[in-house]
Amino acid sequence: MRLTPFALSILPLIFVTSWSSAFAEIGVSAKPPTDAEVLLDGSREKLDQKWTYWKGPRFSSSLPIKWKIVEDPVDTGTVVMTDDPAAAGGKYGTADIVTKKKYRDFRLHVEFLVMKPGGNSGVYLQNRYEIQVLDGDKTKHGMGAVINRTESPYHAYNGTGKWNAYDITFRAARFKDGKLVEKPLVSMYFNGKKVHENVTINKVWGGPNSGLDGGNNNGFGITDTPGGIKLQCEGHDVRYRNVWIKELDLKTADTDFRE
Repeated sequence: MRLTPFALSILPLIFVTSWSSAFAEIGVSAKPPTDAEVLLDGSREKLDQKWTYWKGPRFSSSLPIKWKIVEDPVDTGTVVMTDDPAAAGGKYGTADIVTKKKYRDFRLHVEFLVMKPGGNSGVYLQNRYEIQVLDGDKTKHGMGAVINRTESPYHAYNGTGKWNAYDITFRAARFKDGKLVEKPLVSMYFNGKKVHENVTINKVWGGPNSGLDGGNNNGFGITDTPGGIKLQCEGHDVRYRNVWIKELDLKTADTDFRE
């Protein structure tokens, strides 16, 4: 087939449109691309369909998932509340939920609302690498940080009682002949503001109670296996809605993206 000059002129536009559709819009209420998978929409049906408990060493809850479906305190509709008796007192790893499906490279959108000061949860990429949700903490262990790797981008946080959004592009670790040759990378927008760009993740923090590979060589023993998206339950009232994911295949070590 021979392309006309006009067809040739719009090829770059077609390519850009196709590529950018993987990223969609960013920020609170961002809508998923048509080819994205919706993981949470505030319904019990979606929660039970897409998620289960992560049965790590400290797991002490039981199916069905005990997290509650409650009214959105800001907008209309319902949302998911991280309320599980097993995690009372901050016992992480006892009642965390993880997607049934496992992922490698992806674009992820997560909206969360912290109801009270000091509210604590976390978003785990591949059930390994935590993007912190912790009100009041501006350190490397604080809100929006790639945990223990970057400072908290606290300036982008909307505060308690308001919805917040993480927009994340993640590239999984690469292996050759069973050996790690490229570390995982992550870029992130927080409420529409770019806060992380191609951050290298060196290890899994928190030990075996935190996620996959946490107990391997002090968290440095990352394995070549995909993992689910995990949401942490620490006995605090943190709520989630509008969680969606788009699988990617990032050939080069670059996770930077635009709206």
